[in-house]
Amino acid sequence: MVVVKFEDLLVWQKSRIFCTSIYANFSVCRDYSFRDQIQRAAVSIMNNIAEGHARSSDKEFRNYLYIANGSASEVRSMLYLSLDLKYVNDNLFNELNNQVNEISKMISGLISRVNENIKANG
Repeated sequence: MVVVKFEDLLVWQKSRIFCTSIYANFSVCRDYSFRDQIQRAAVSIMNNIAEGHARSSDKEFRNYLYIANGSASEVRSMLYLSLDLKYVNDNLFNELNNQVNEISKMISGLISRVNENIKANG
């Protein structure tokens, strides 16, 4: 798996779009601590993919991918809370939840590919 720049990773590109969507959809939320937390978790997804890609080994990259996937889970959890608190409607919840689930699946797939590289290269 040779990707020269993290910007070339489709999962990073989708994470960037998702992060922008989270910012746009929660920009008017008056629960500032909630808004800050969900935005920070969304940023963490794309930033950990980027930072991990820049590391010197597949094992380090894998660790950052696990962190990115954890942040995706945090966003999903917060989306449920945003639905319960009526910060979002059902349609927006479903749209955002589907996006983050797709990103999480892509991260898991990338982790599997990195694990294959680790096994192949000792």
